Amino acid sequence: MATLEPRSPYSPEELEKLYPKNLELQQVQILLRHGERTPVNARFKNAGLPPYWPYCSPATAMSSTVLQADGTRDTLQWKRRLQAPGEGDAPTLLAGSKGEIDAVCQPGELTDRGRETTLALGQRIRKLYVEQLGFLPSTIDQSSASGVYLRATPIQRALESVQQAFVGLYPPSARAAGVPPPTIVTRSAMDETLFPNESACKRFRELAHEFAERTAKLYNDGPELAYINKKIGKWMPEDSPVVKVDSHPRLSGVMDSVNASSAHGSATRLPSEFYDKKVRADIDKVCTEEWFSGYQESNEYRKLGIGALVGDLTQRMVEHAIESKIGDEDAFKISLAGCHDTTIAAALTSLGAMDATKDKWPNFTSNIAFELFKRRDAASSSSPNGAMWPSKEKTWWFSLFSSPRPSQPASARTPLSQWPNGEKSKLDEYYVRLRYNDNIVTVPYCRPVGRNFDGDETFCTLSAFKEAADSFTPKNWKAECRMNLGLPVISGHAEPPPGL
Repeated sequence: MATLEPRSPYSPEELEKLYPKNLELQQVQILLRHGERTPVNARFKNAGLPPYWPYCSPATAMSSTVLQADGTRDTLQWKRRLQAPGEGDAPTLLAGSKGEIDAVCQPGELTDRGRETTLALGQRIRKLYVEQLGFLPSTIDQSSASGVYLRATPIQRALESVQQAFVGLYPPSARAAGVPPPTIVTRSAMDETLFPNESACKRFRELAHEFAERTAKLYNDGPELAYINKKIGKWMPEDSPVVKVDSHPRLSGVMDSVNASSAHGSATRLPSEFYDKKVRADIDKVCTEEWFSGYQESNEYRKLGIGALVGDLTQRMVEHAIESKIGDEDAFKISLAGCHDTTIAAALTSLGAMDATKDKWPNFTSNIAFELFKRRDAASSSSPNGAMWPSKEKTWWFSLFSSPRPSQPASARTPLSQWPNGEKSKLDEYYVRLRYNDNIVTVPYCRPVGRNFDGDETFCTLSAFKEAADSFTPKNWKAECRMNLGLPVISGHAEPPPGL
């Protein structure tokens, strides 16, 4: 199914096992795939699938900030309609299958259904971390608003999904009067690492292309594609009449239309053959291997595709452990990052927690929670002000006559192998756990004795998790994206994720 079917909230018995009393939850970072959307391209009109879907009601009640000549700001309420060149290039309003001209969605736009499911995701997050665990305050005010850190890719559906999830977590009734509006951090498309960025990373584009070509050679003439063609090949366009991994539309494009349409109403449905159980399973299998097998076989693929993001997540956890910052954005208790299916699968596969040859493509609103814990009974090595890292508040006298030791780590992002032994121990009482769609996943690198919490492999020591992340975190993502261009991509030996 393309739509995630969430499990019921944890029972008291499950909570007691999942959140043991001798571990204290410190920080949560959640990567969330956007909600249901329209297809990114109009396909299969010959099969009766309308190119324009009237499922975006916010388009009928939009607002924008307008700056007046005197510097004051007003809000302009407006309604969006979509237009395209029609017959003879005459301007024509785009309409749904029943002639609707309002609430018509753009390609790839978050639909009303997608807004509902991401709102519900935020409500589930509130249920767990506010109501059941008491980790987050039930209401945020000016003093606690910085405890929520929001991030999104520059793609609109990801931004809107974060907004929906935030409102589910903290609805208007749970925000005190005078609380500042939430800040949502974004980047330009060429700086974005919150998804595998082929556009900005030329070497990663080469890698992805080669693995896609390999998948095409493996499957184009295989039984999976033969069955798919038997069922839906008659609806392929004349210039590309056979469904292939690399046909036009590509097999992943077929999956896009199938998944998007199955998540919405009967007015935007394909013929029943597209939803045949085996057709969907075979499409899912081949596309998952095409897009994500590279993360299982190539450290360069992991490093350039998702390593910078995993480095960010790890850096935040390490900073929390060694600096205990209070009162700025680094002191957040929970972060929500609006991203994509490729983000979710890439992160899991690179950590060895997903198998691209067996597991399924992430559903809409799929999410990973990276939870940071601290052992309650550990003797704290922190200083009186809570800092567990060499203090940044050195006197001018100290600065004048002292310089950092060459072996001292420059930052929380420095690979753990370069830390002095005395500093490594400061992470010992911290642990990391991953929950994927509310199911616990194990990072293979954390299985050996000494890398987990008292033999529980699901709780990875922060040191071990950092070592795993360090193995594919680039030192300079943009620079490494320009390296090795034109060199062979798929080598003779596989480089599995850490711990495998």
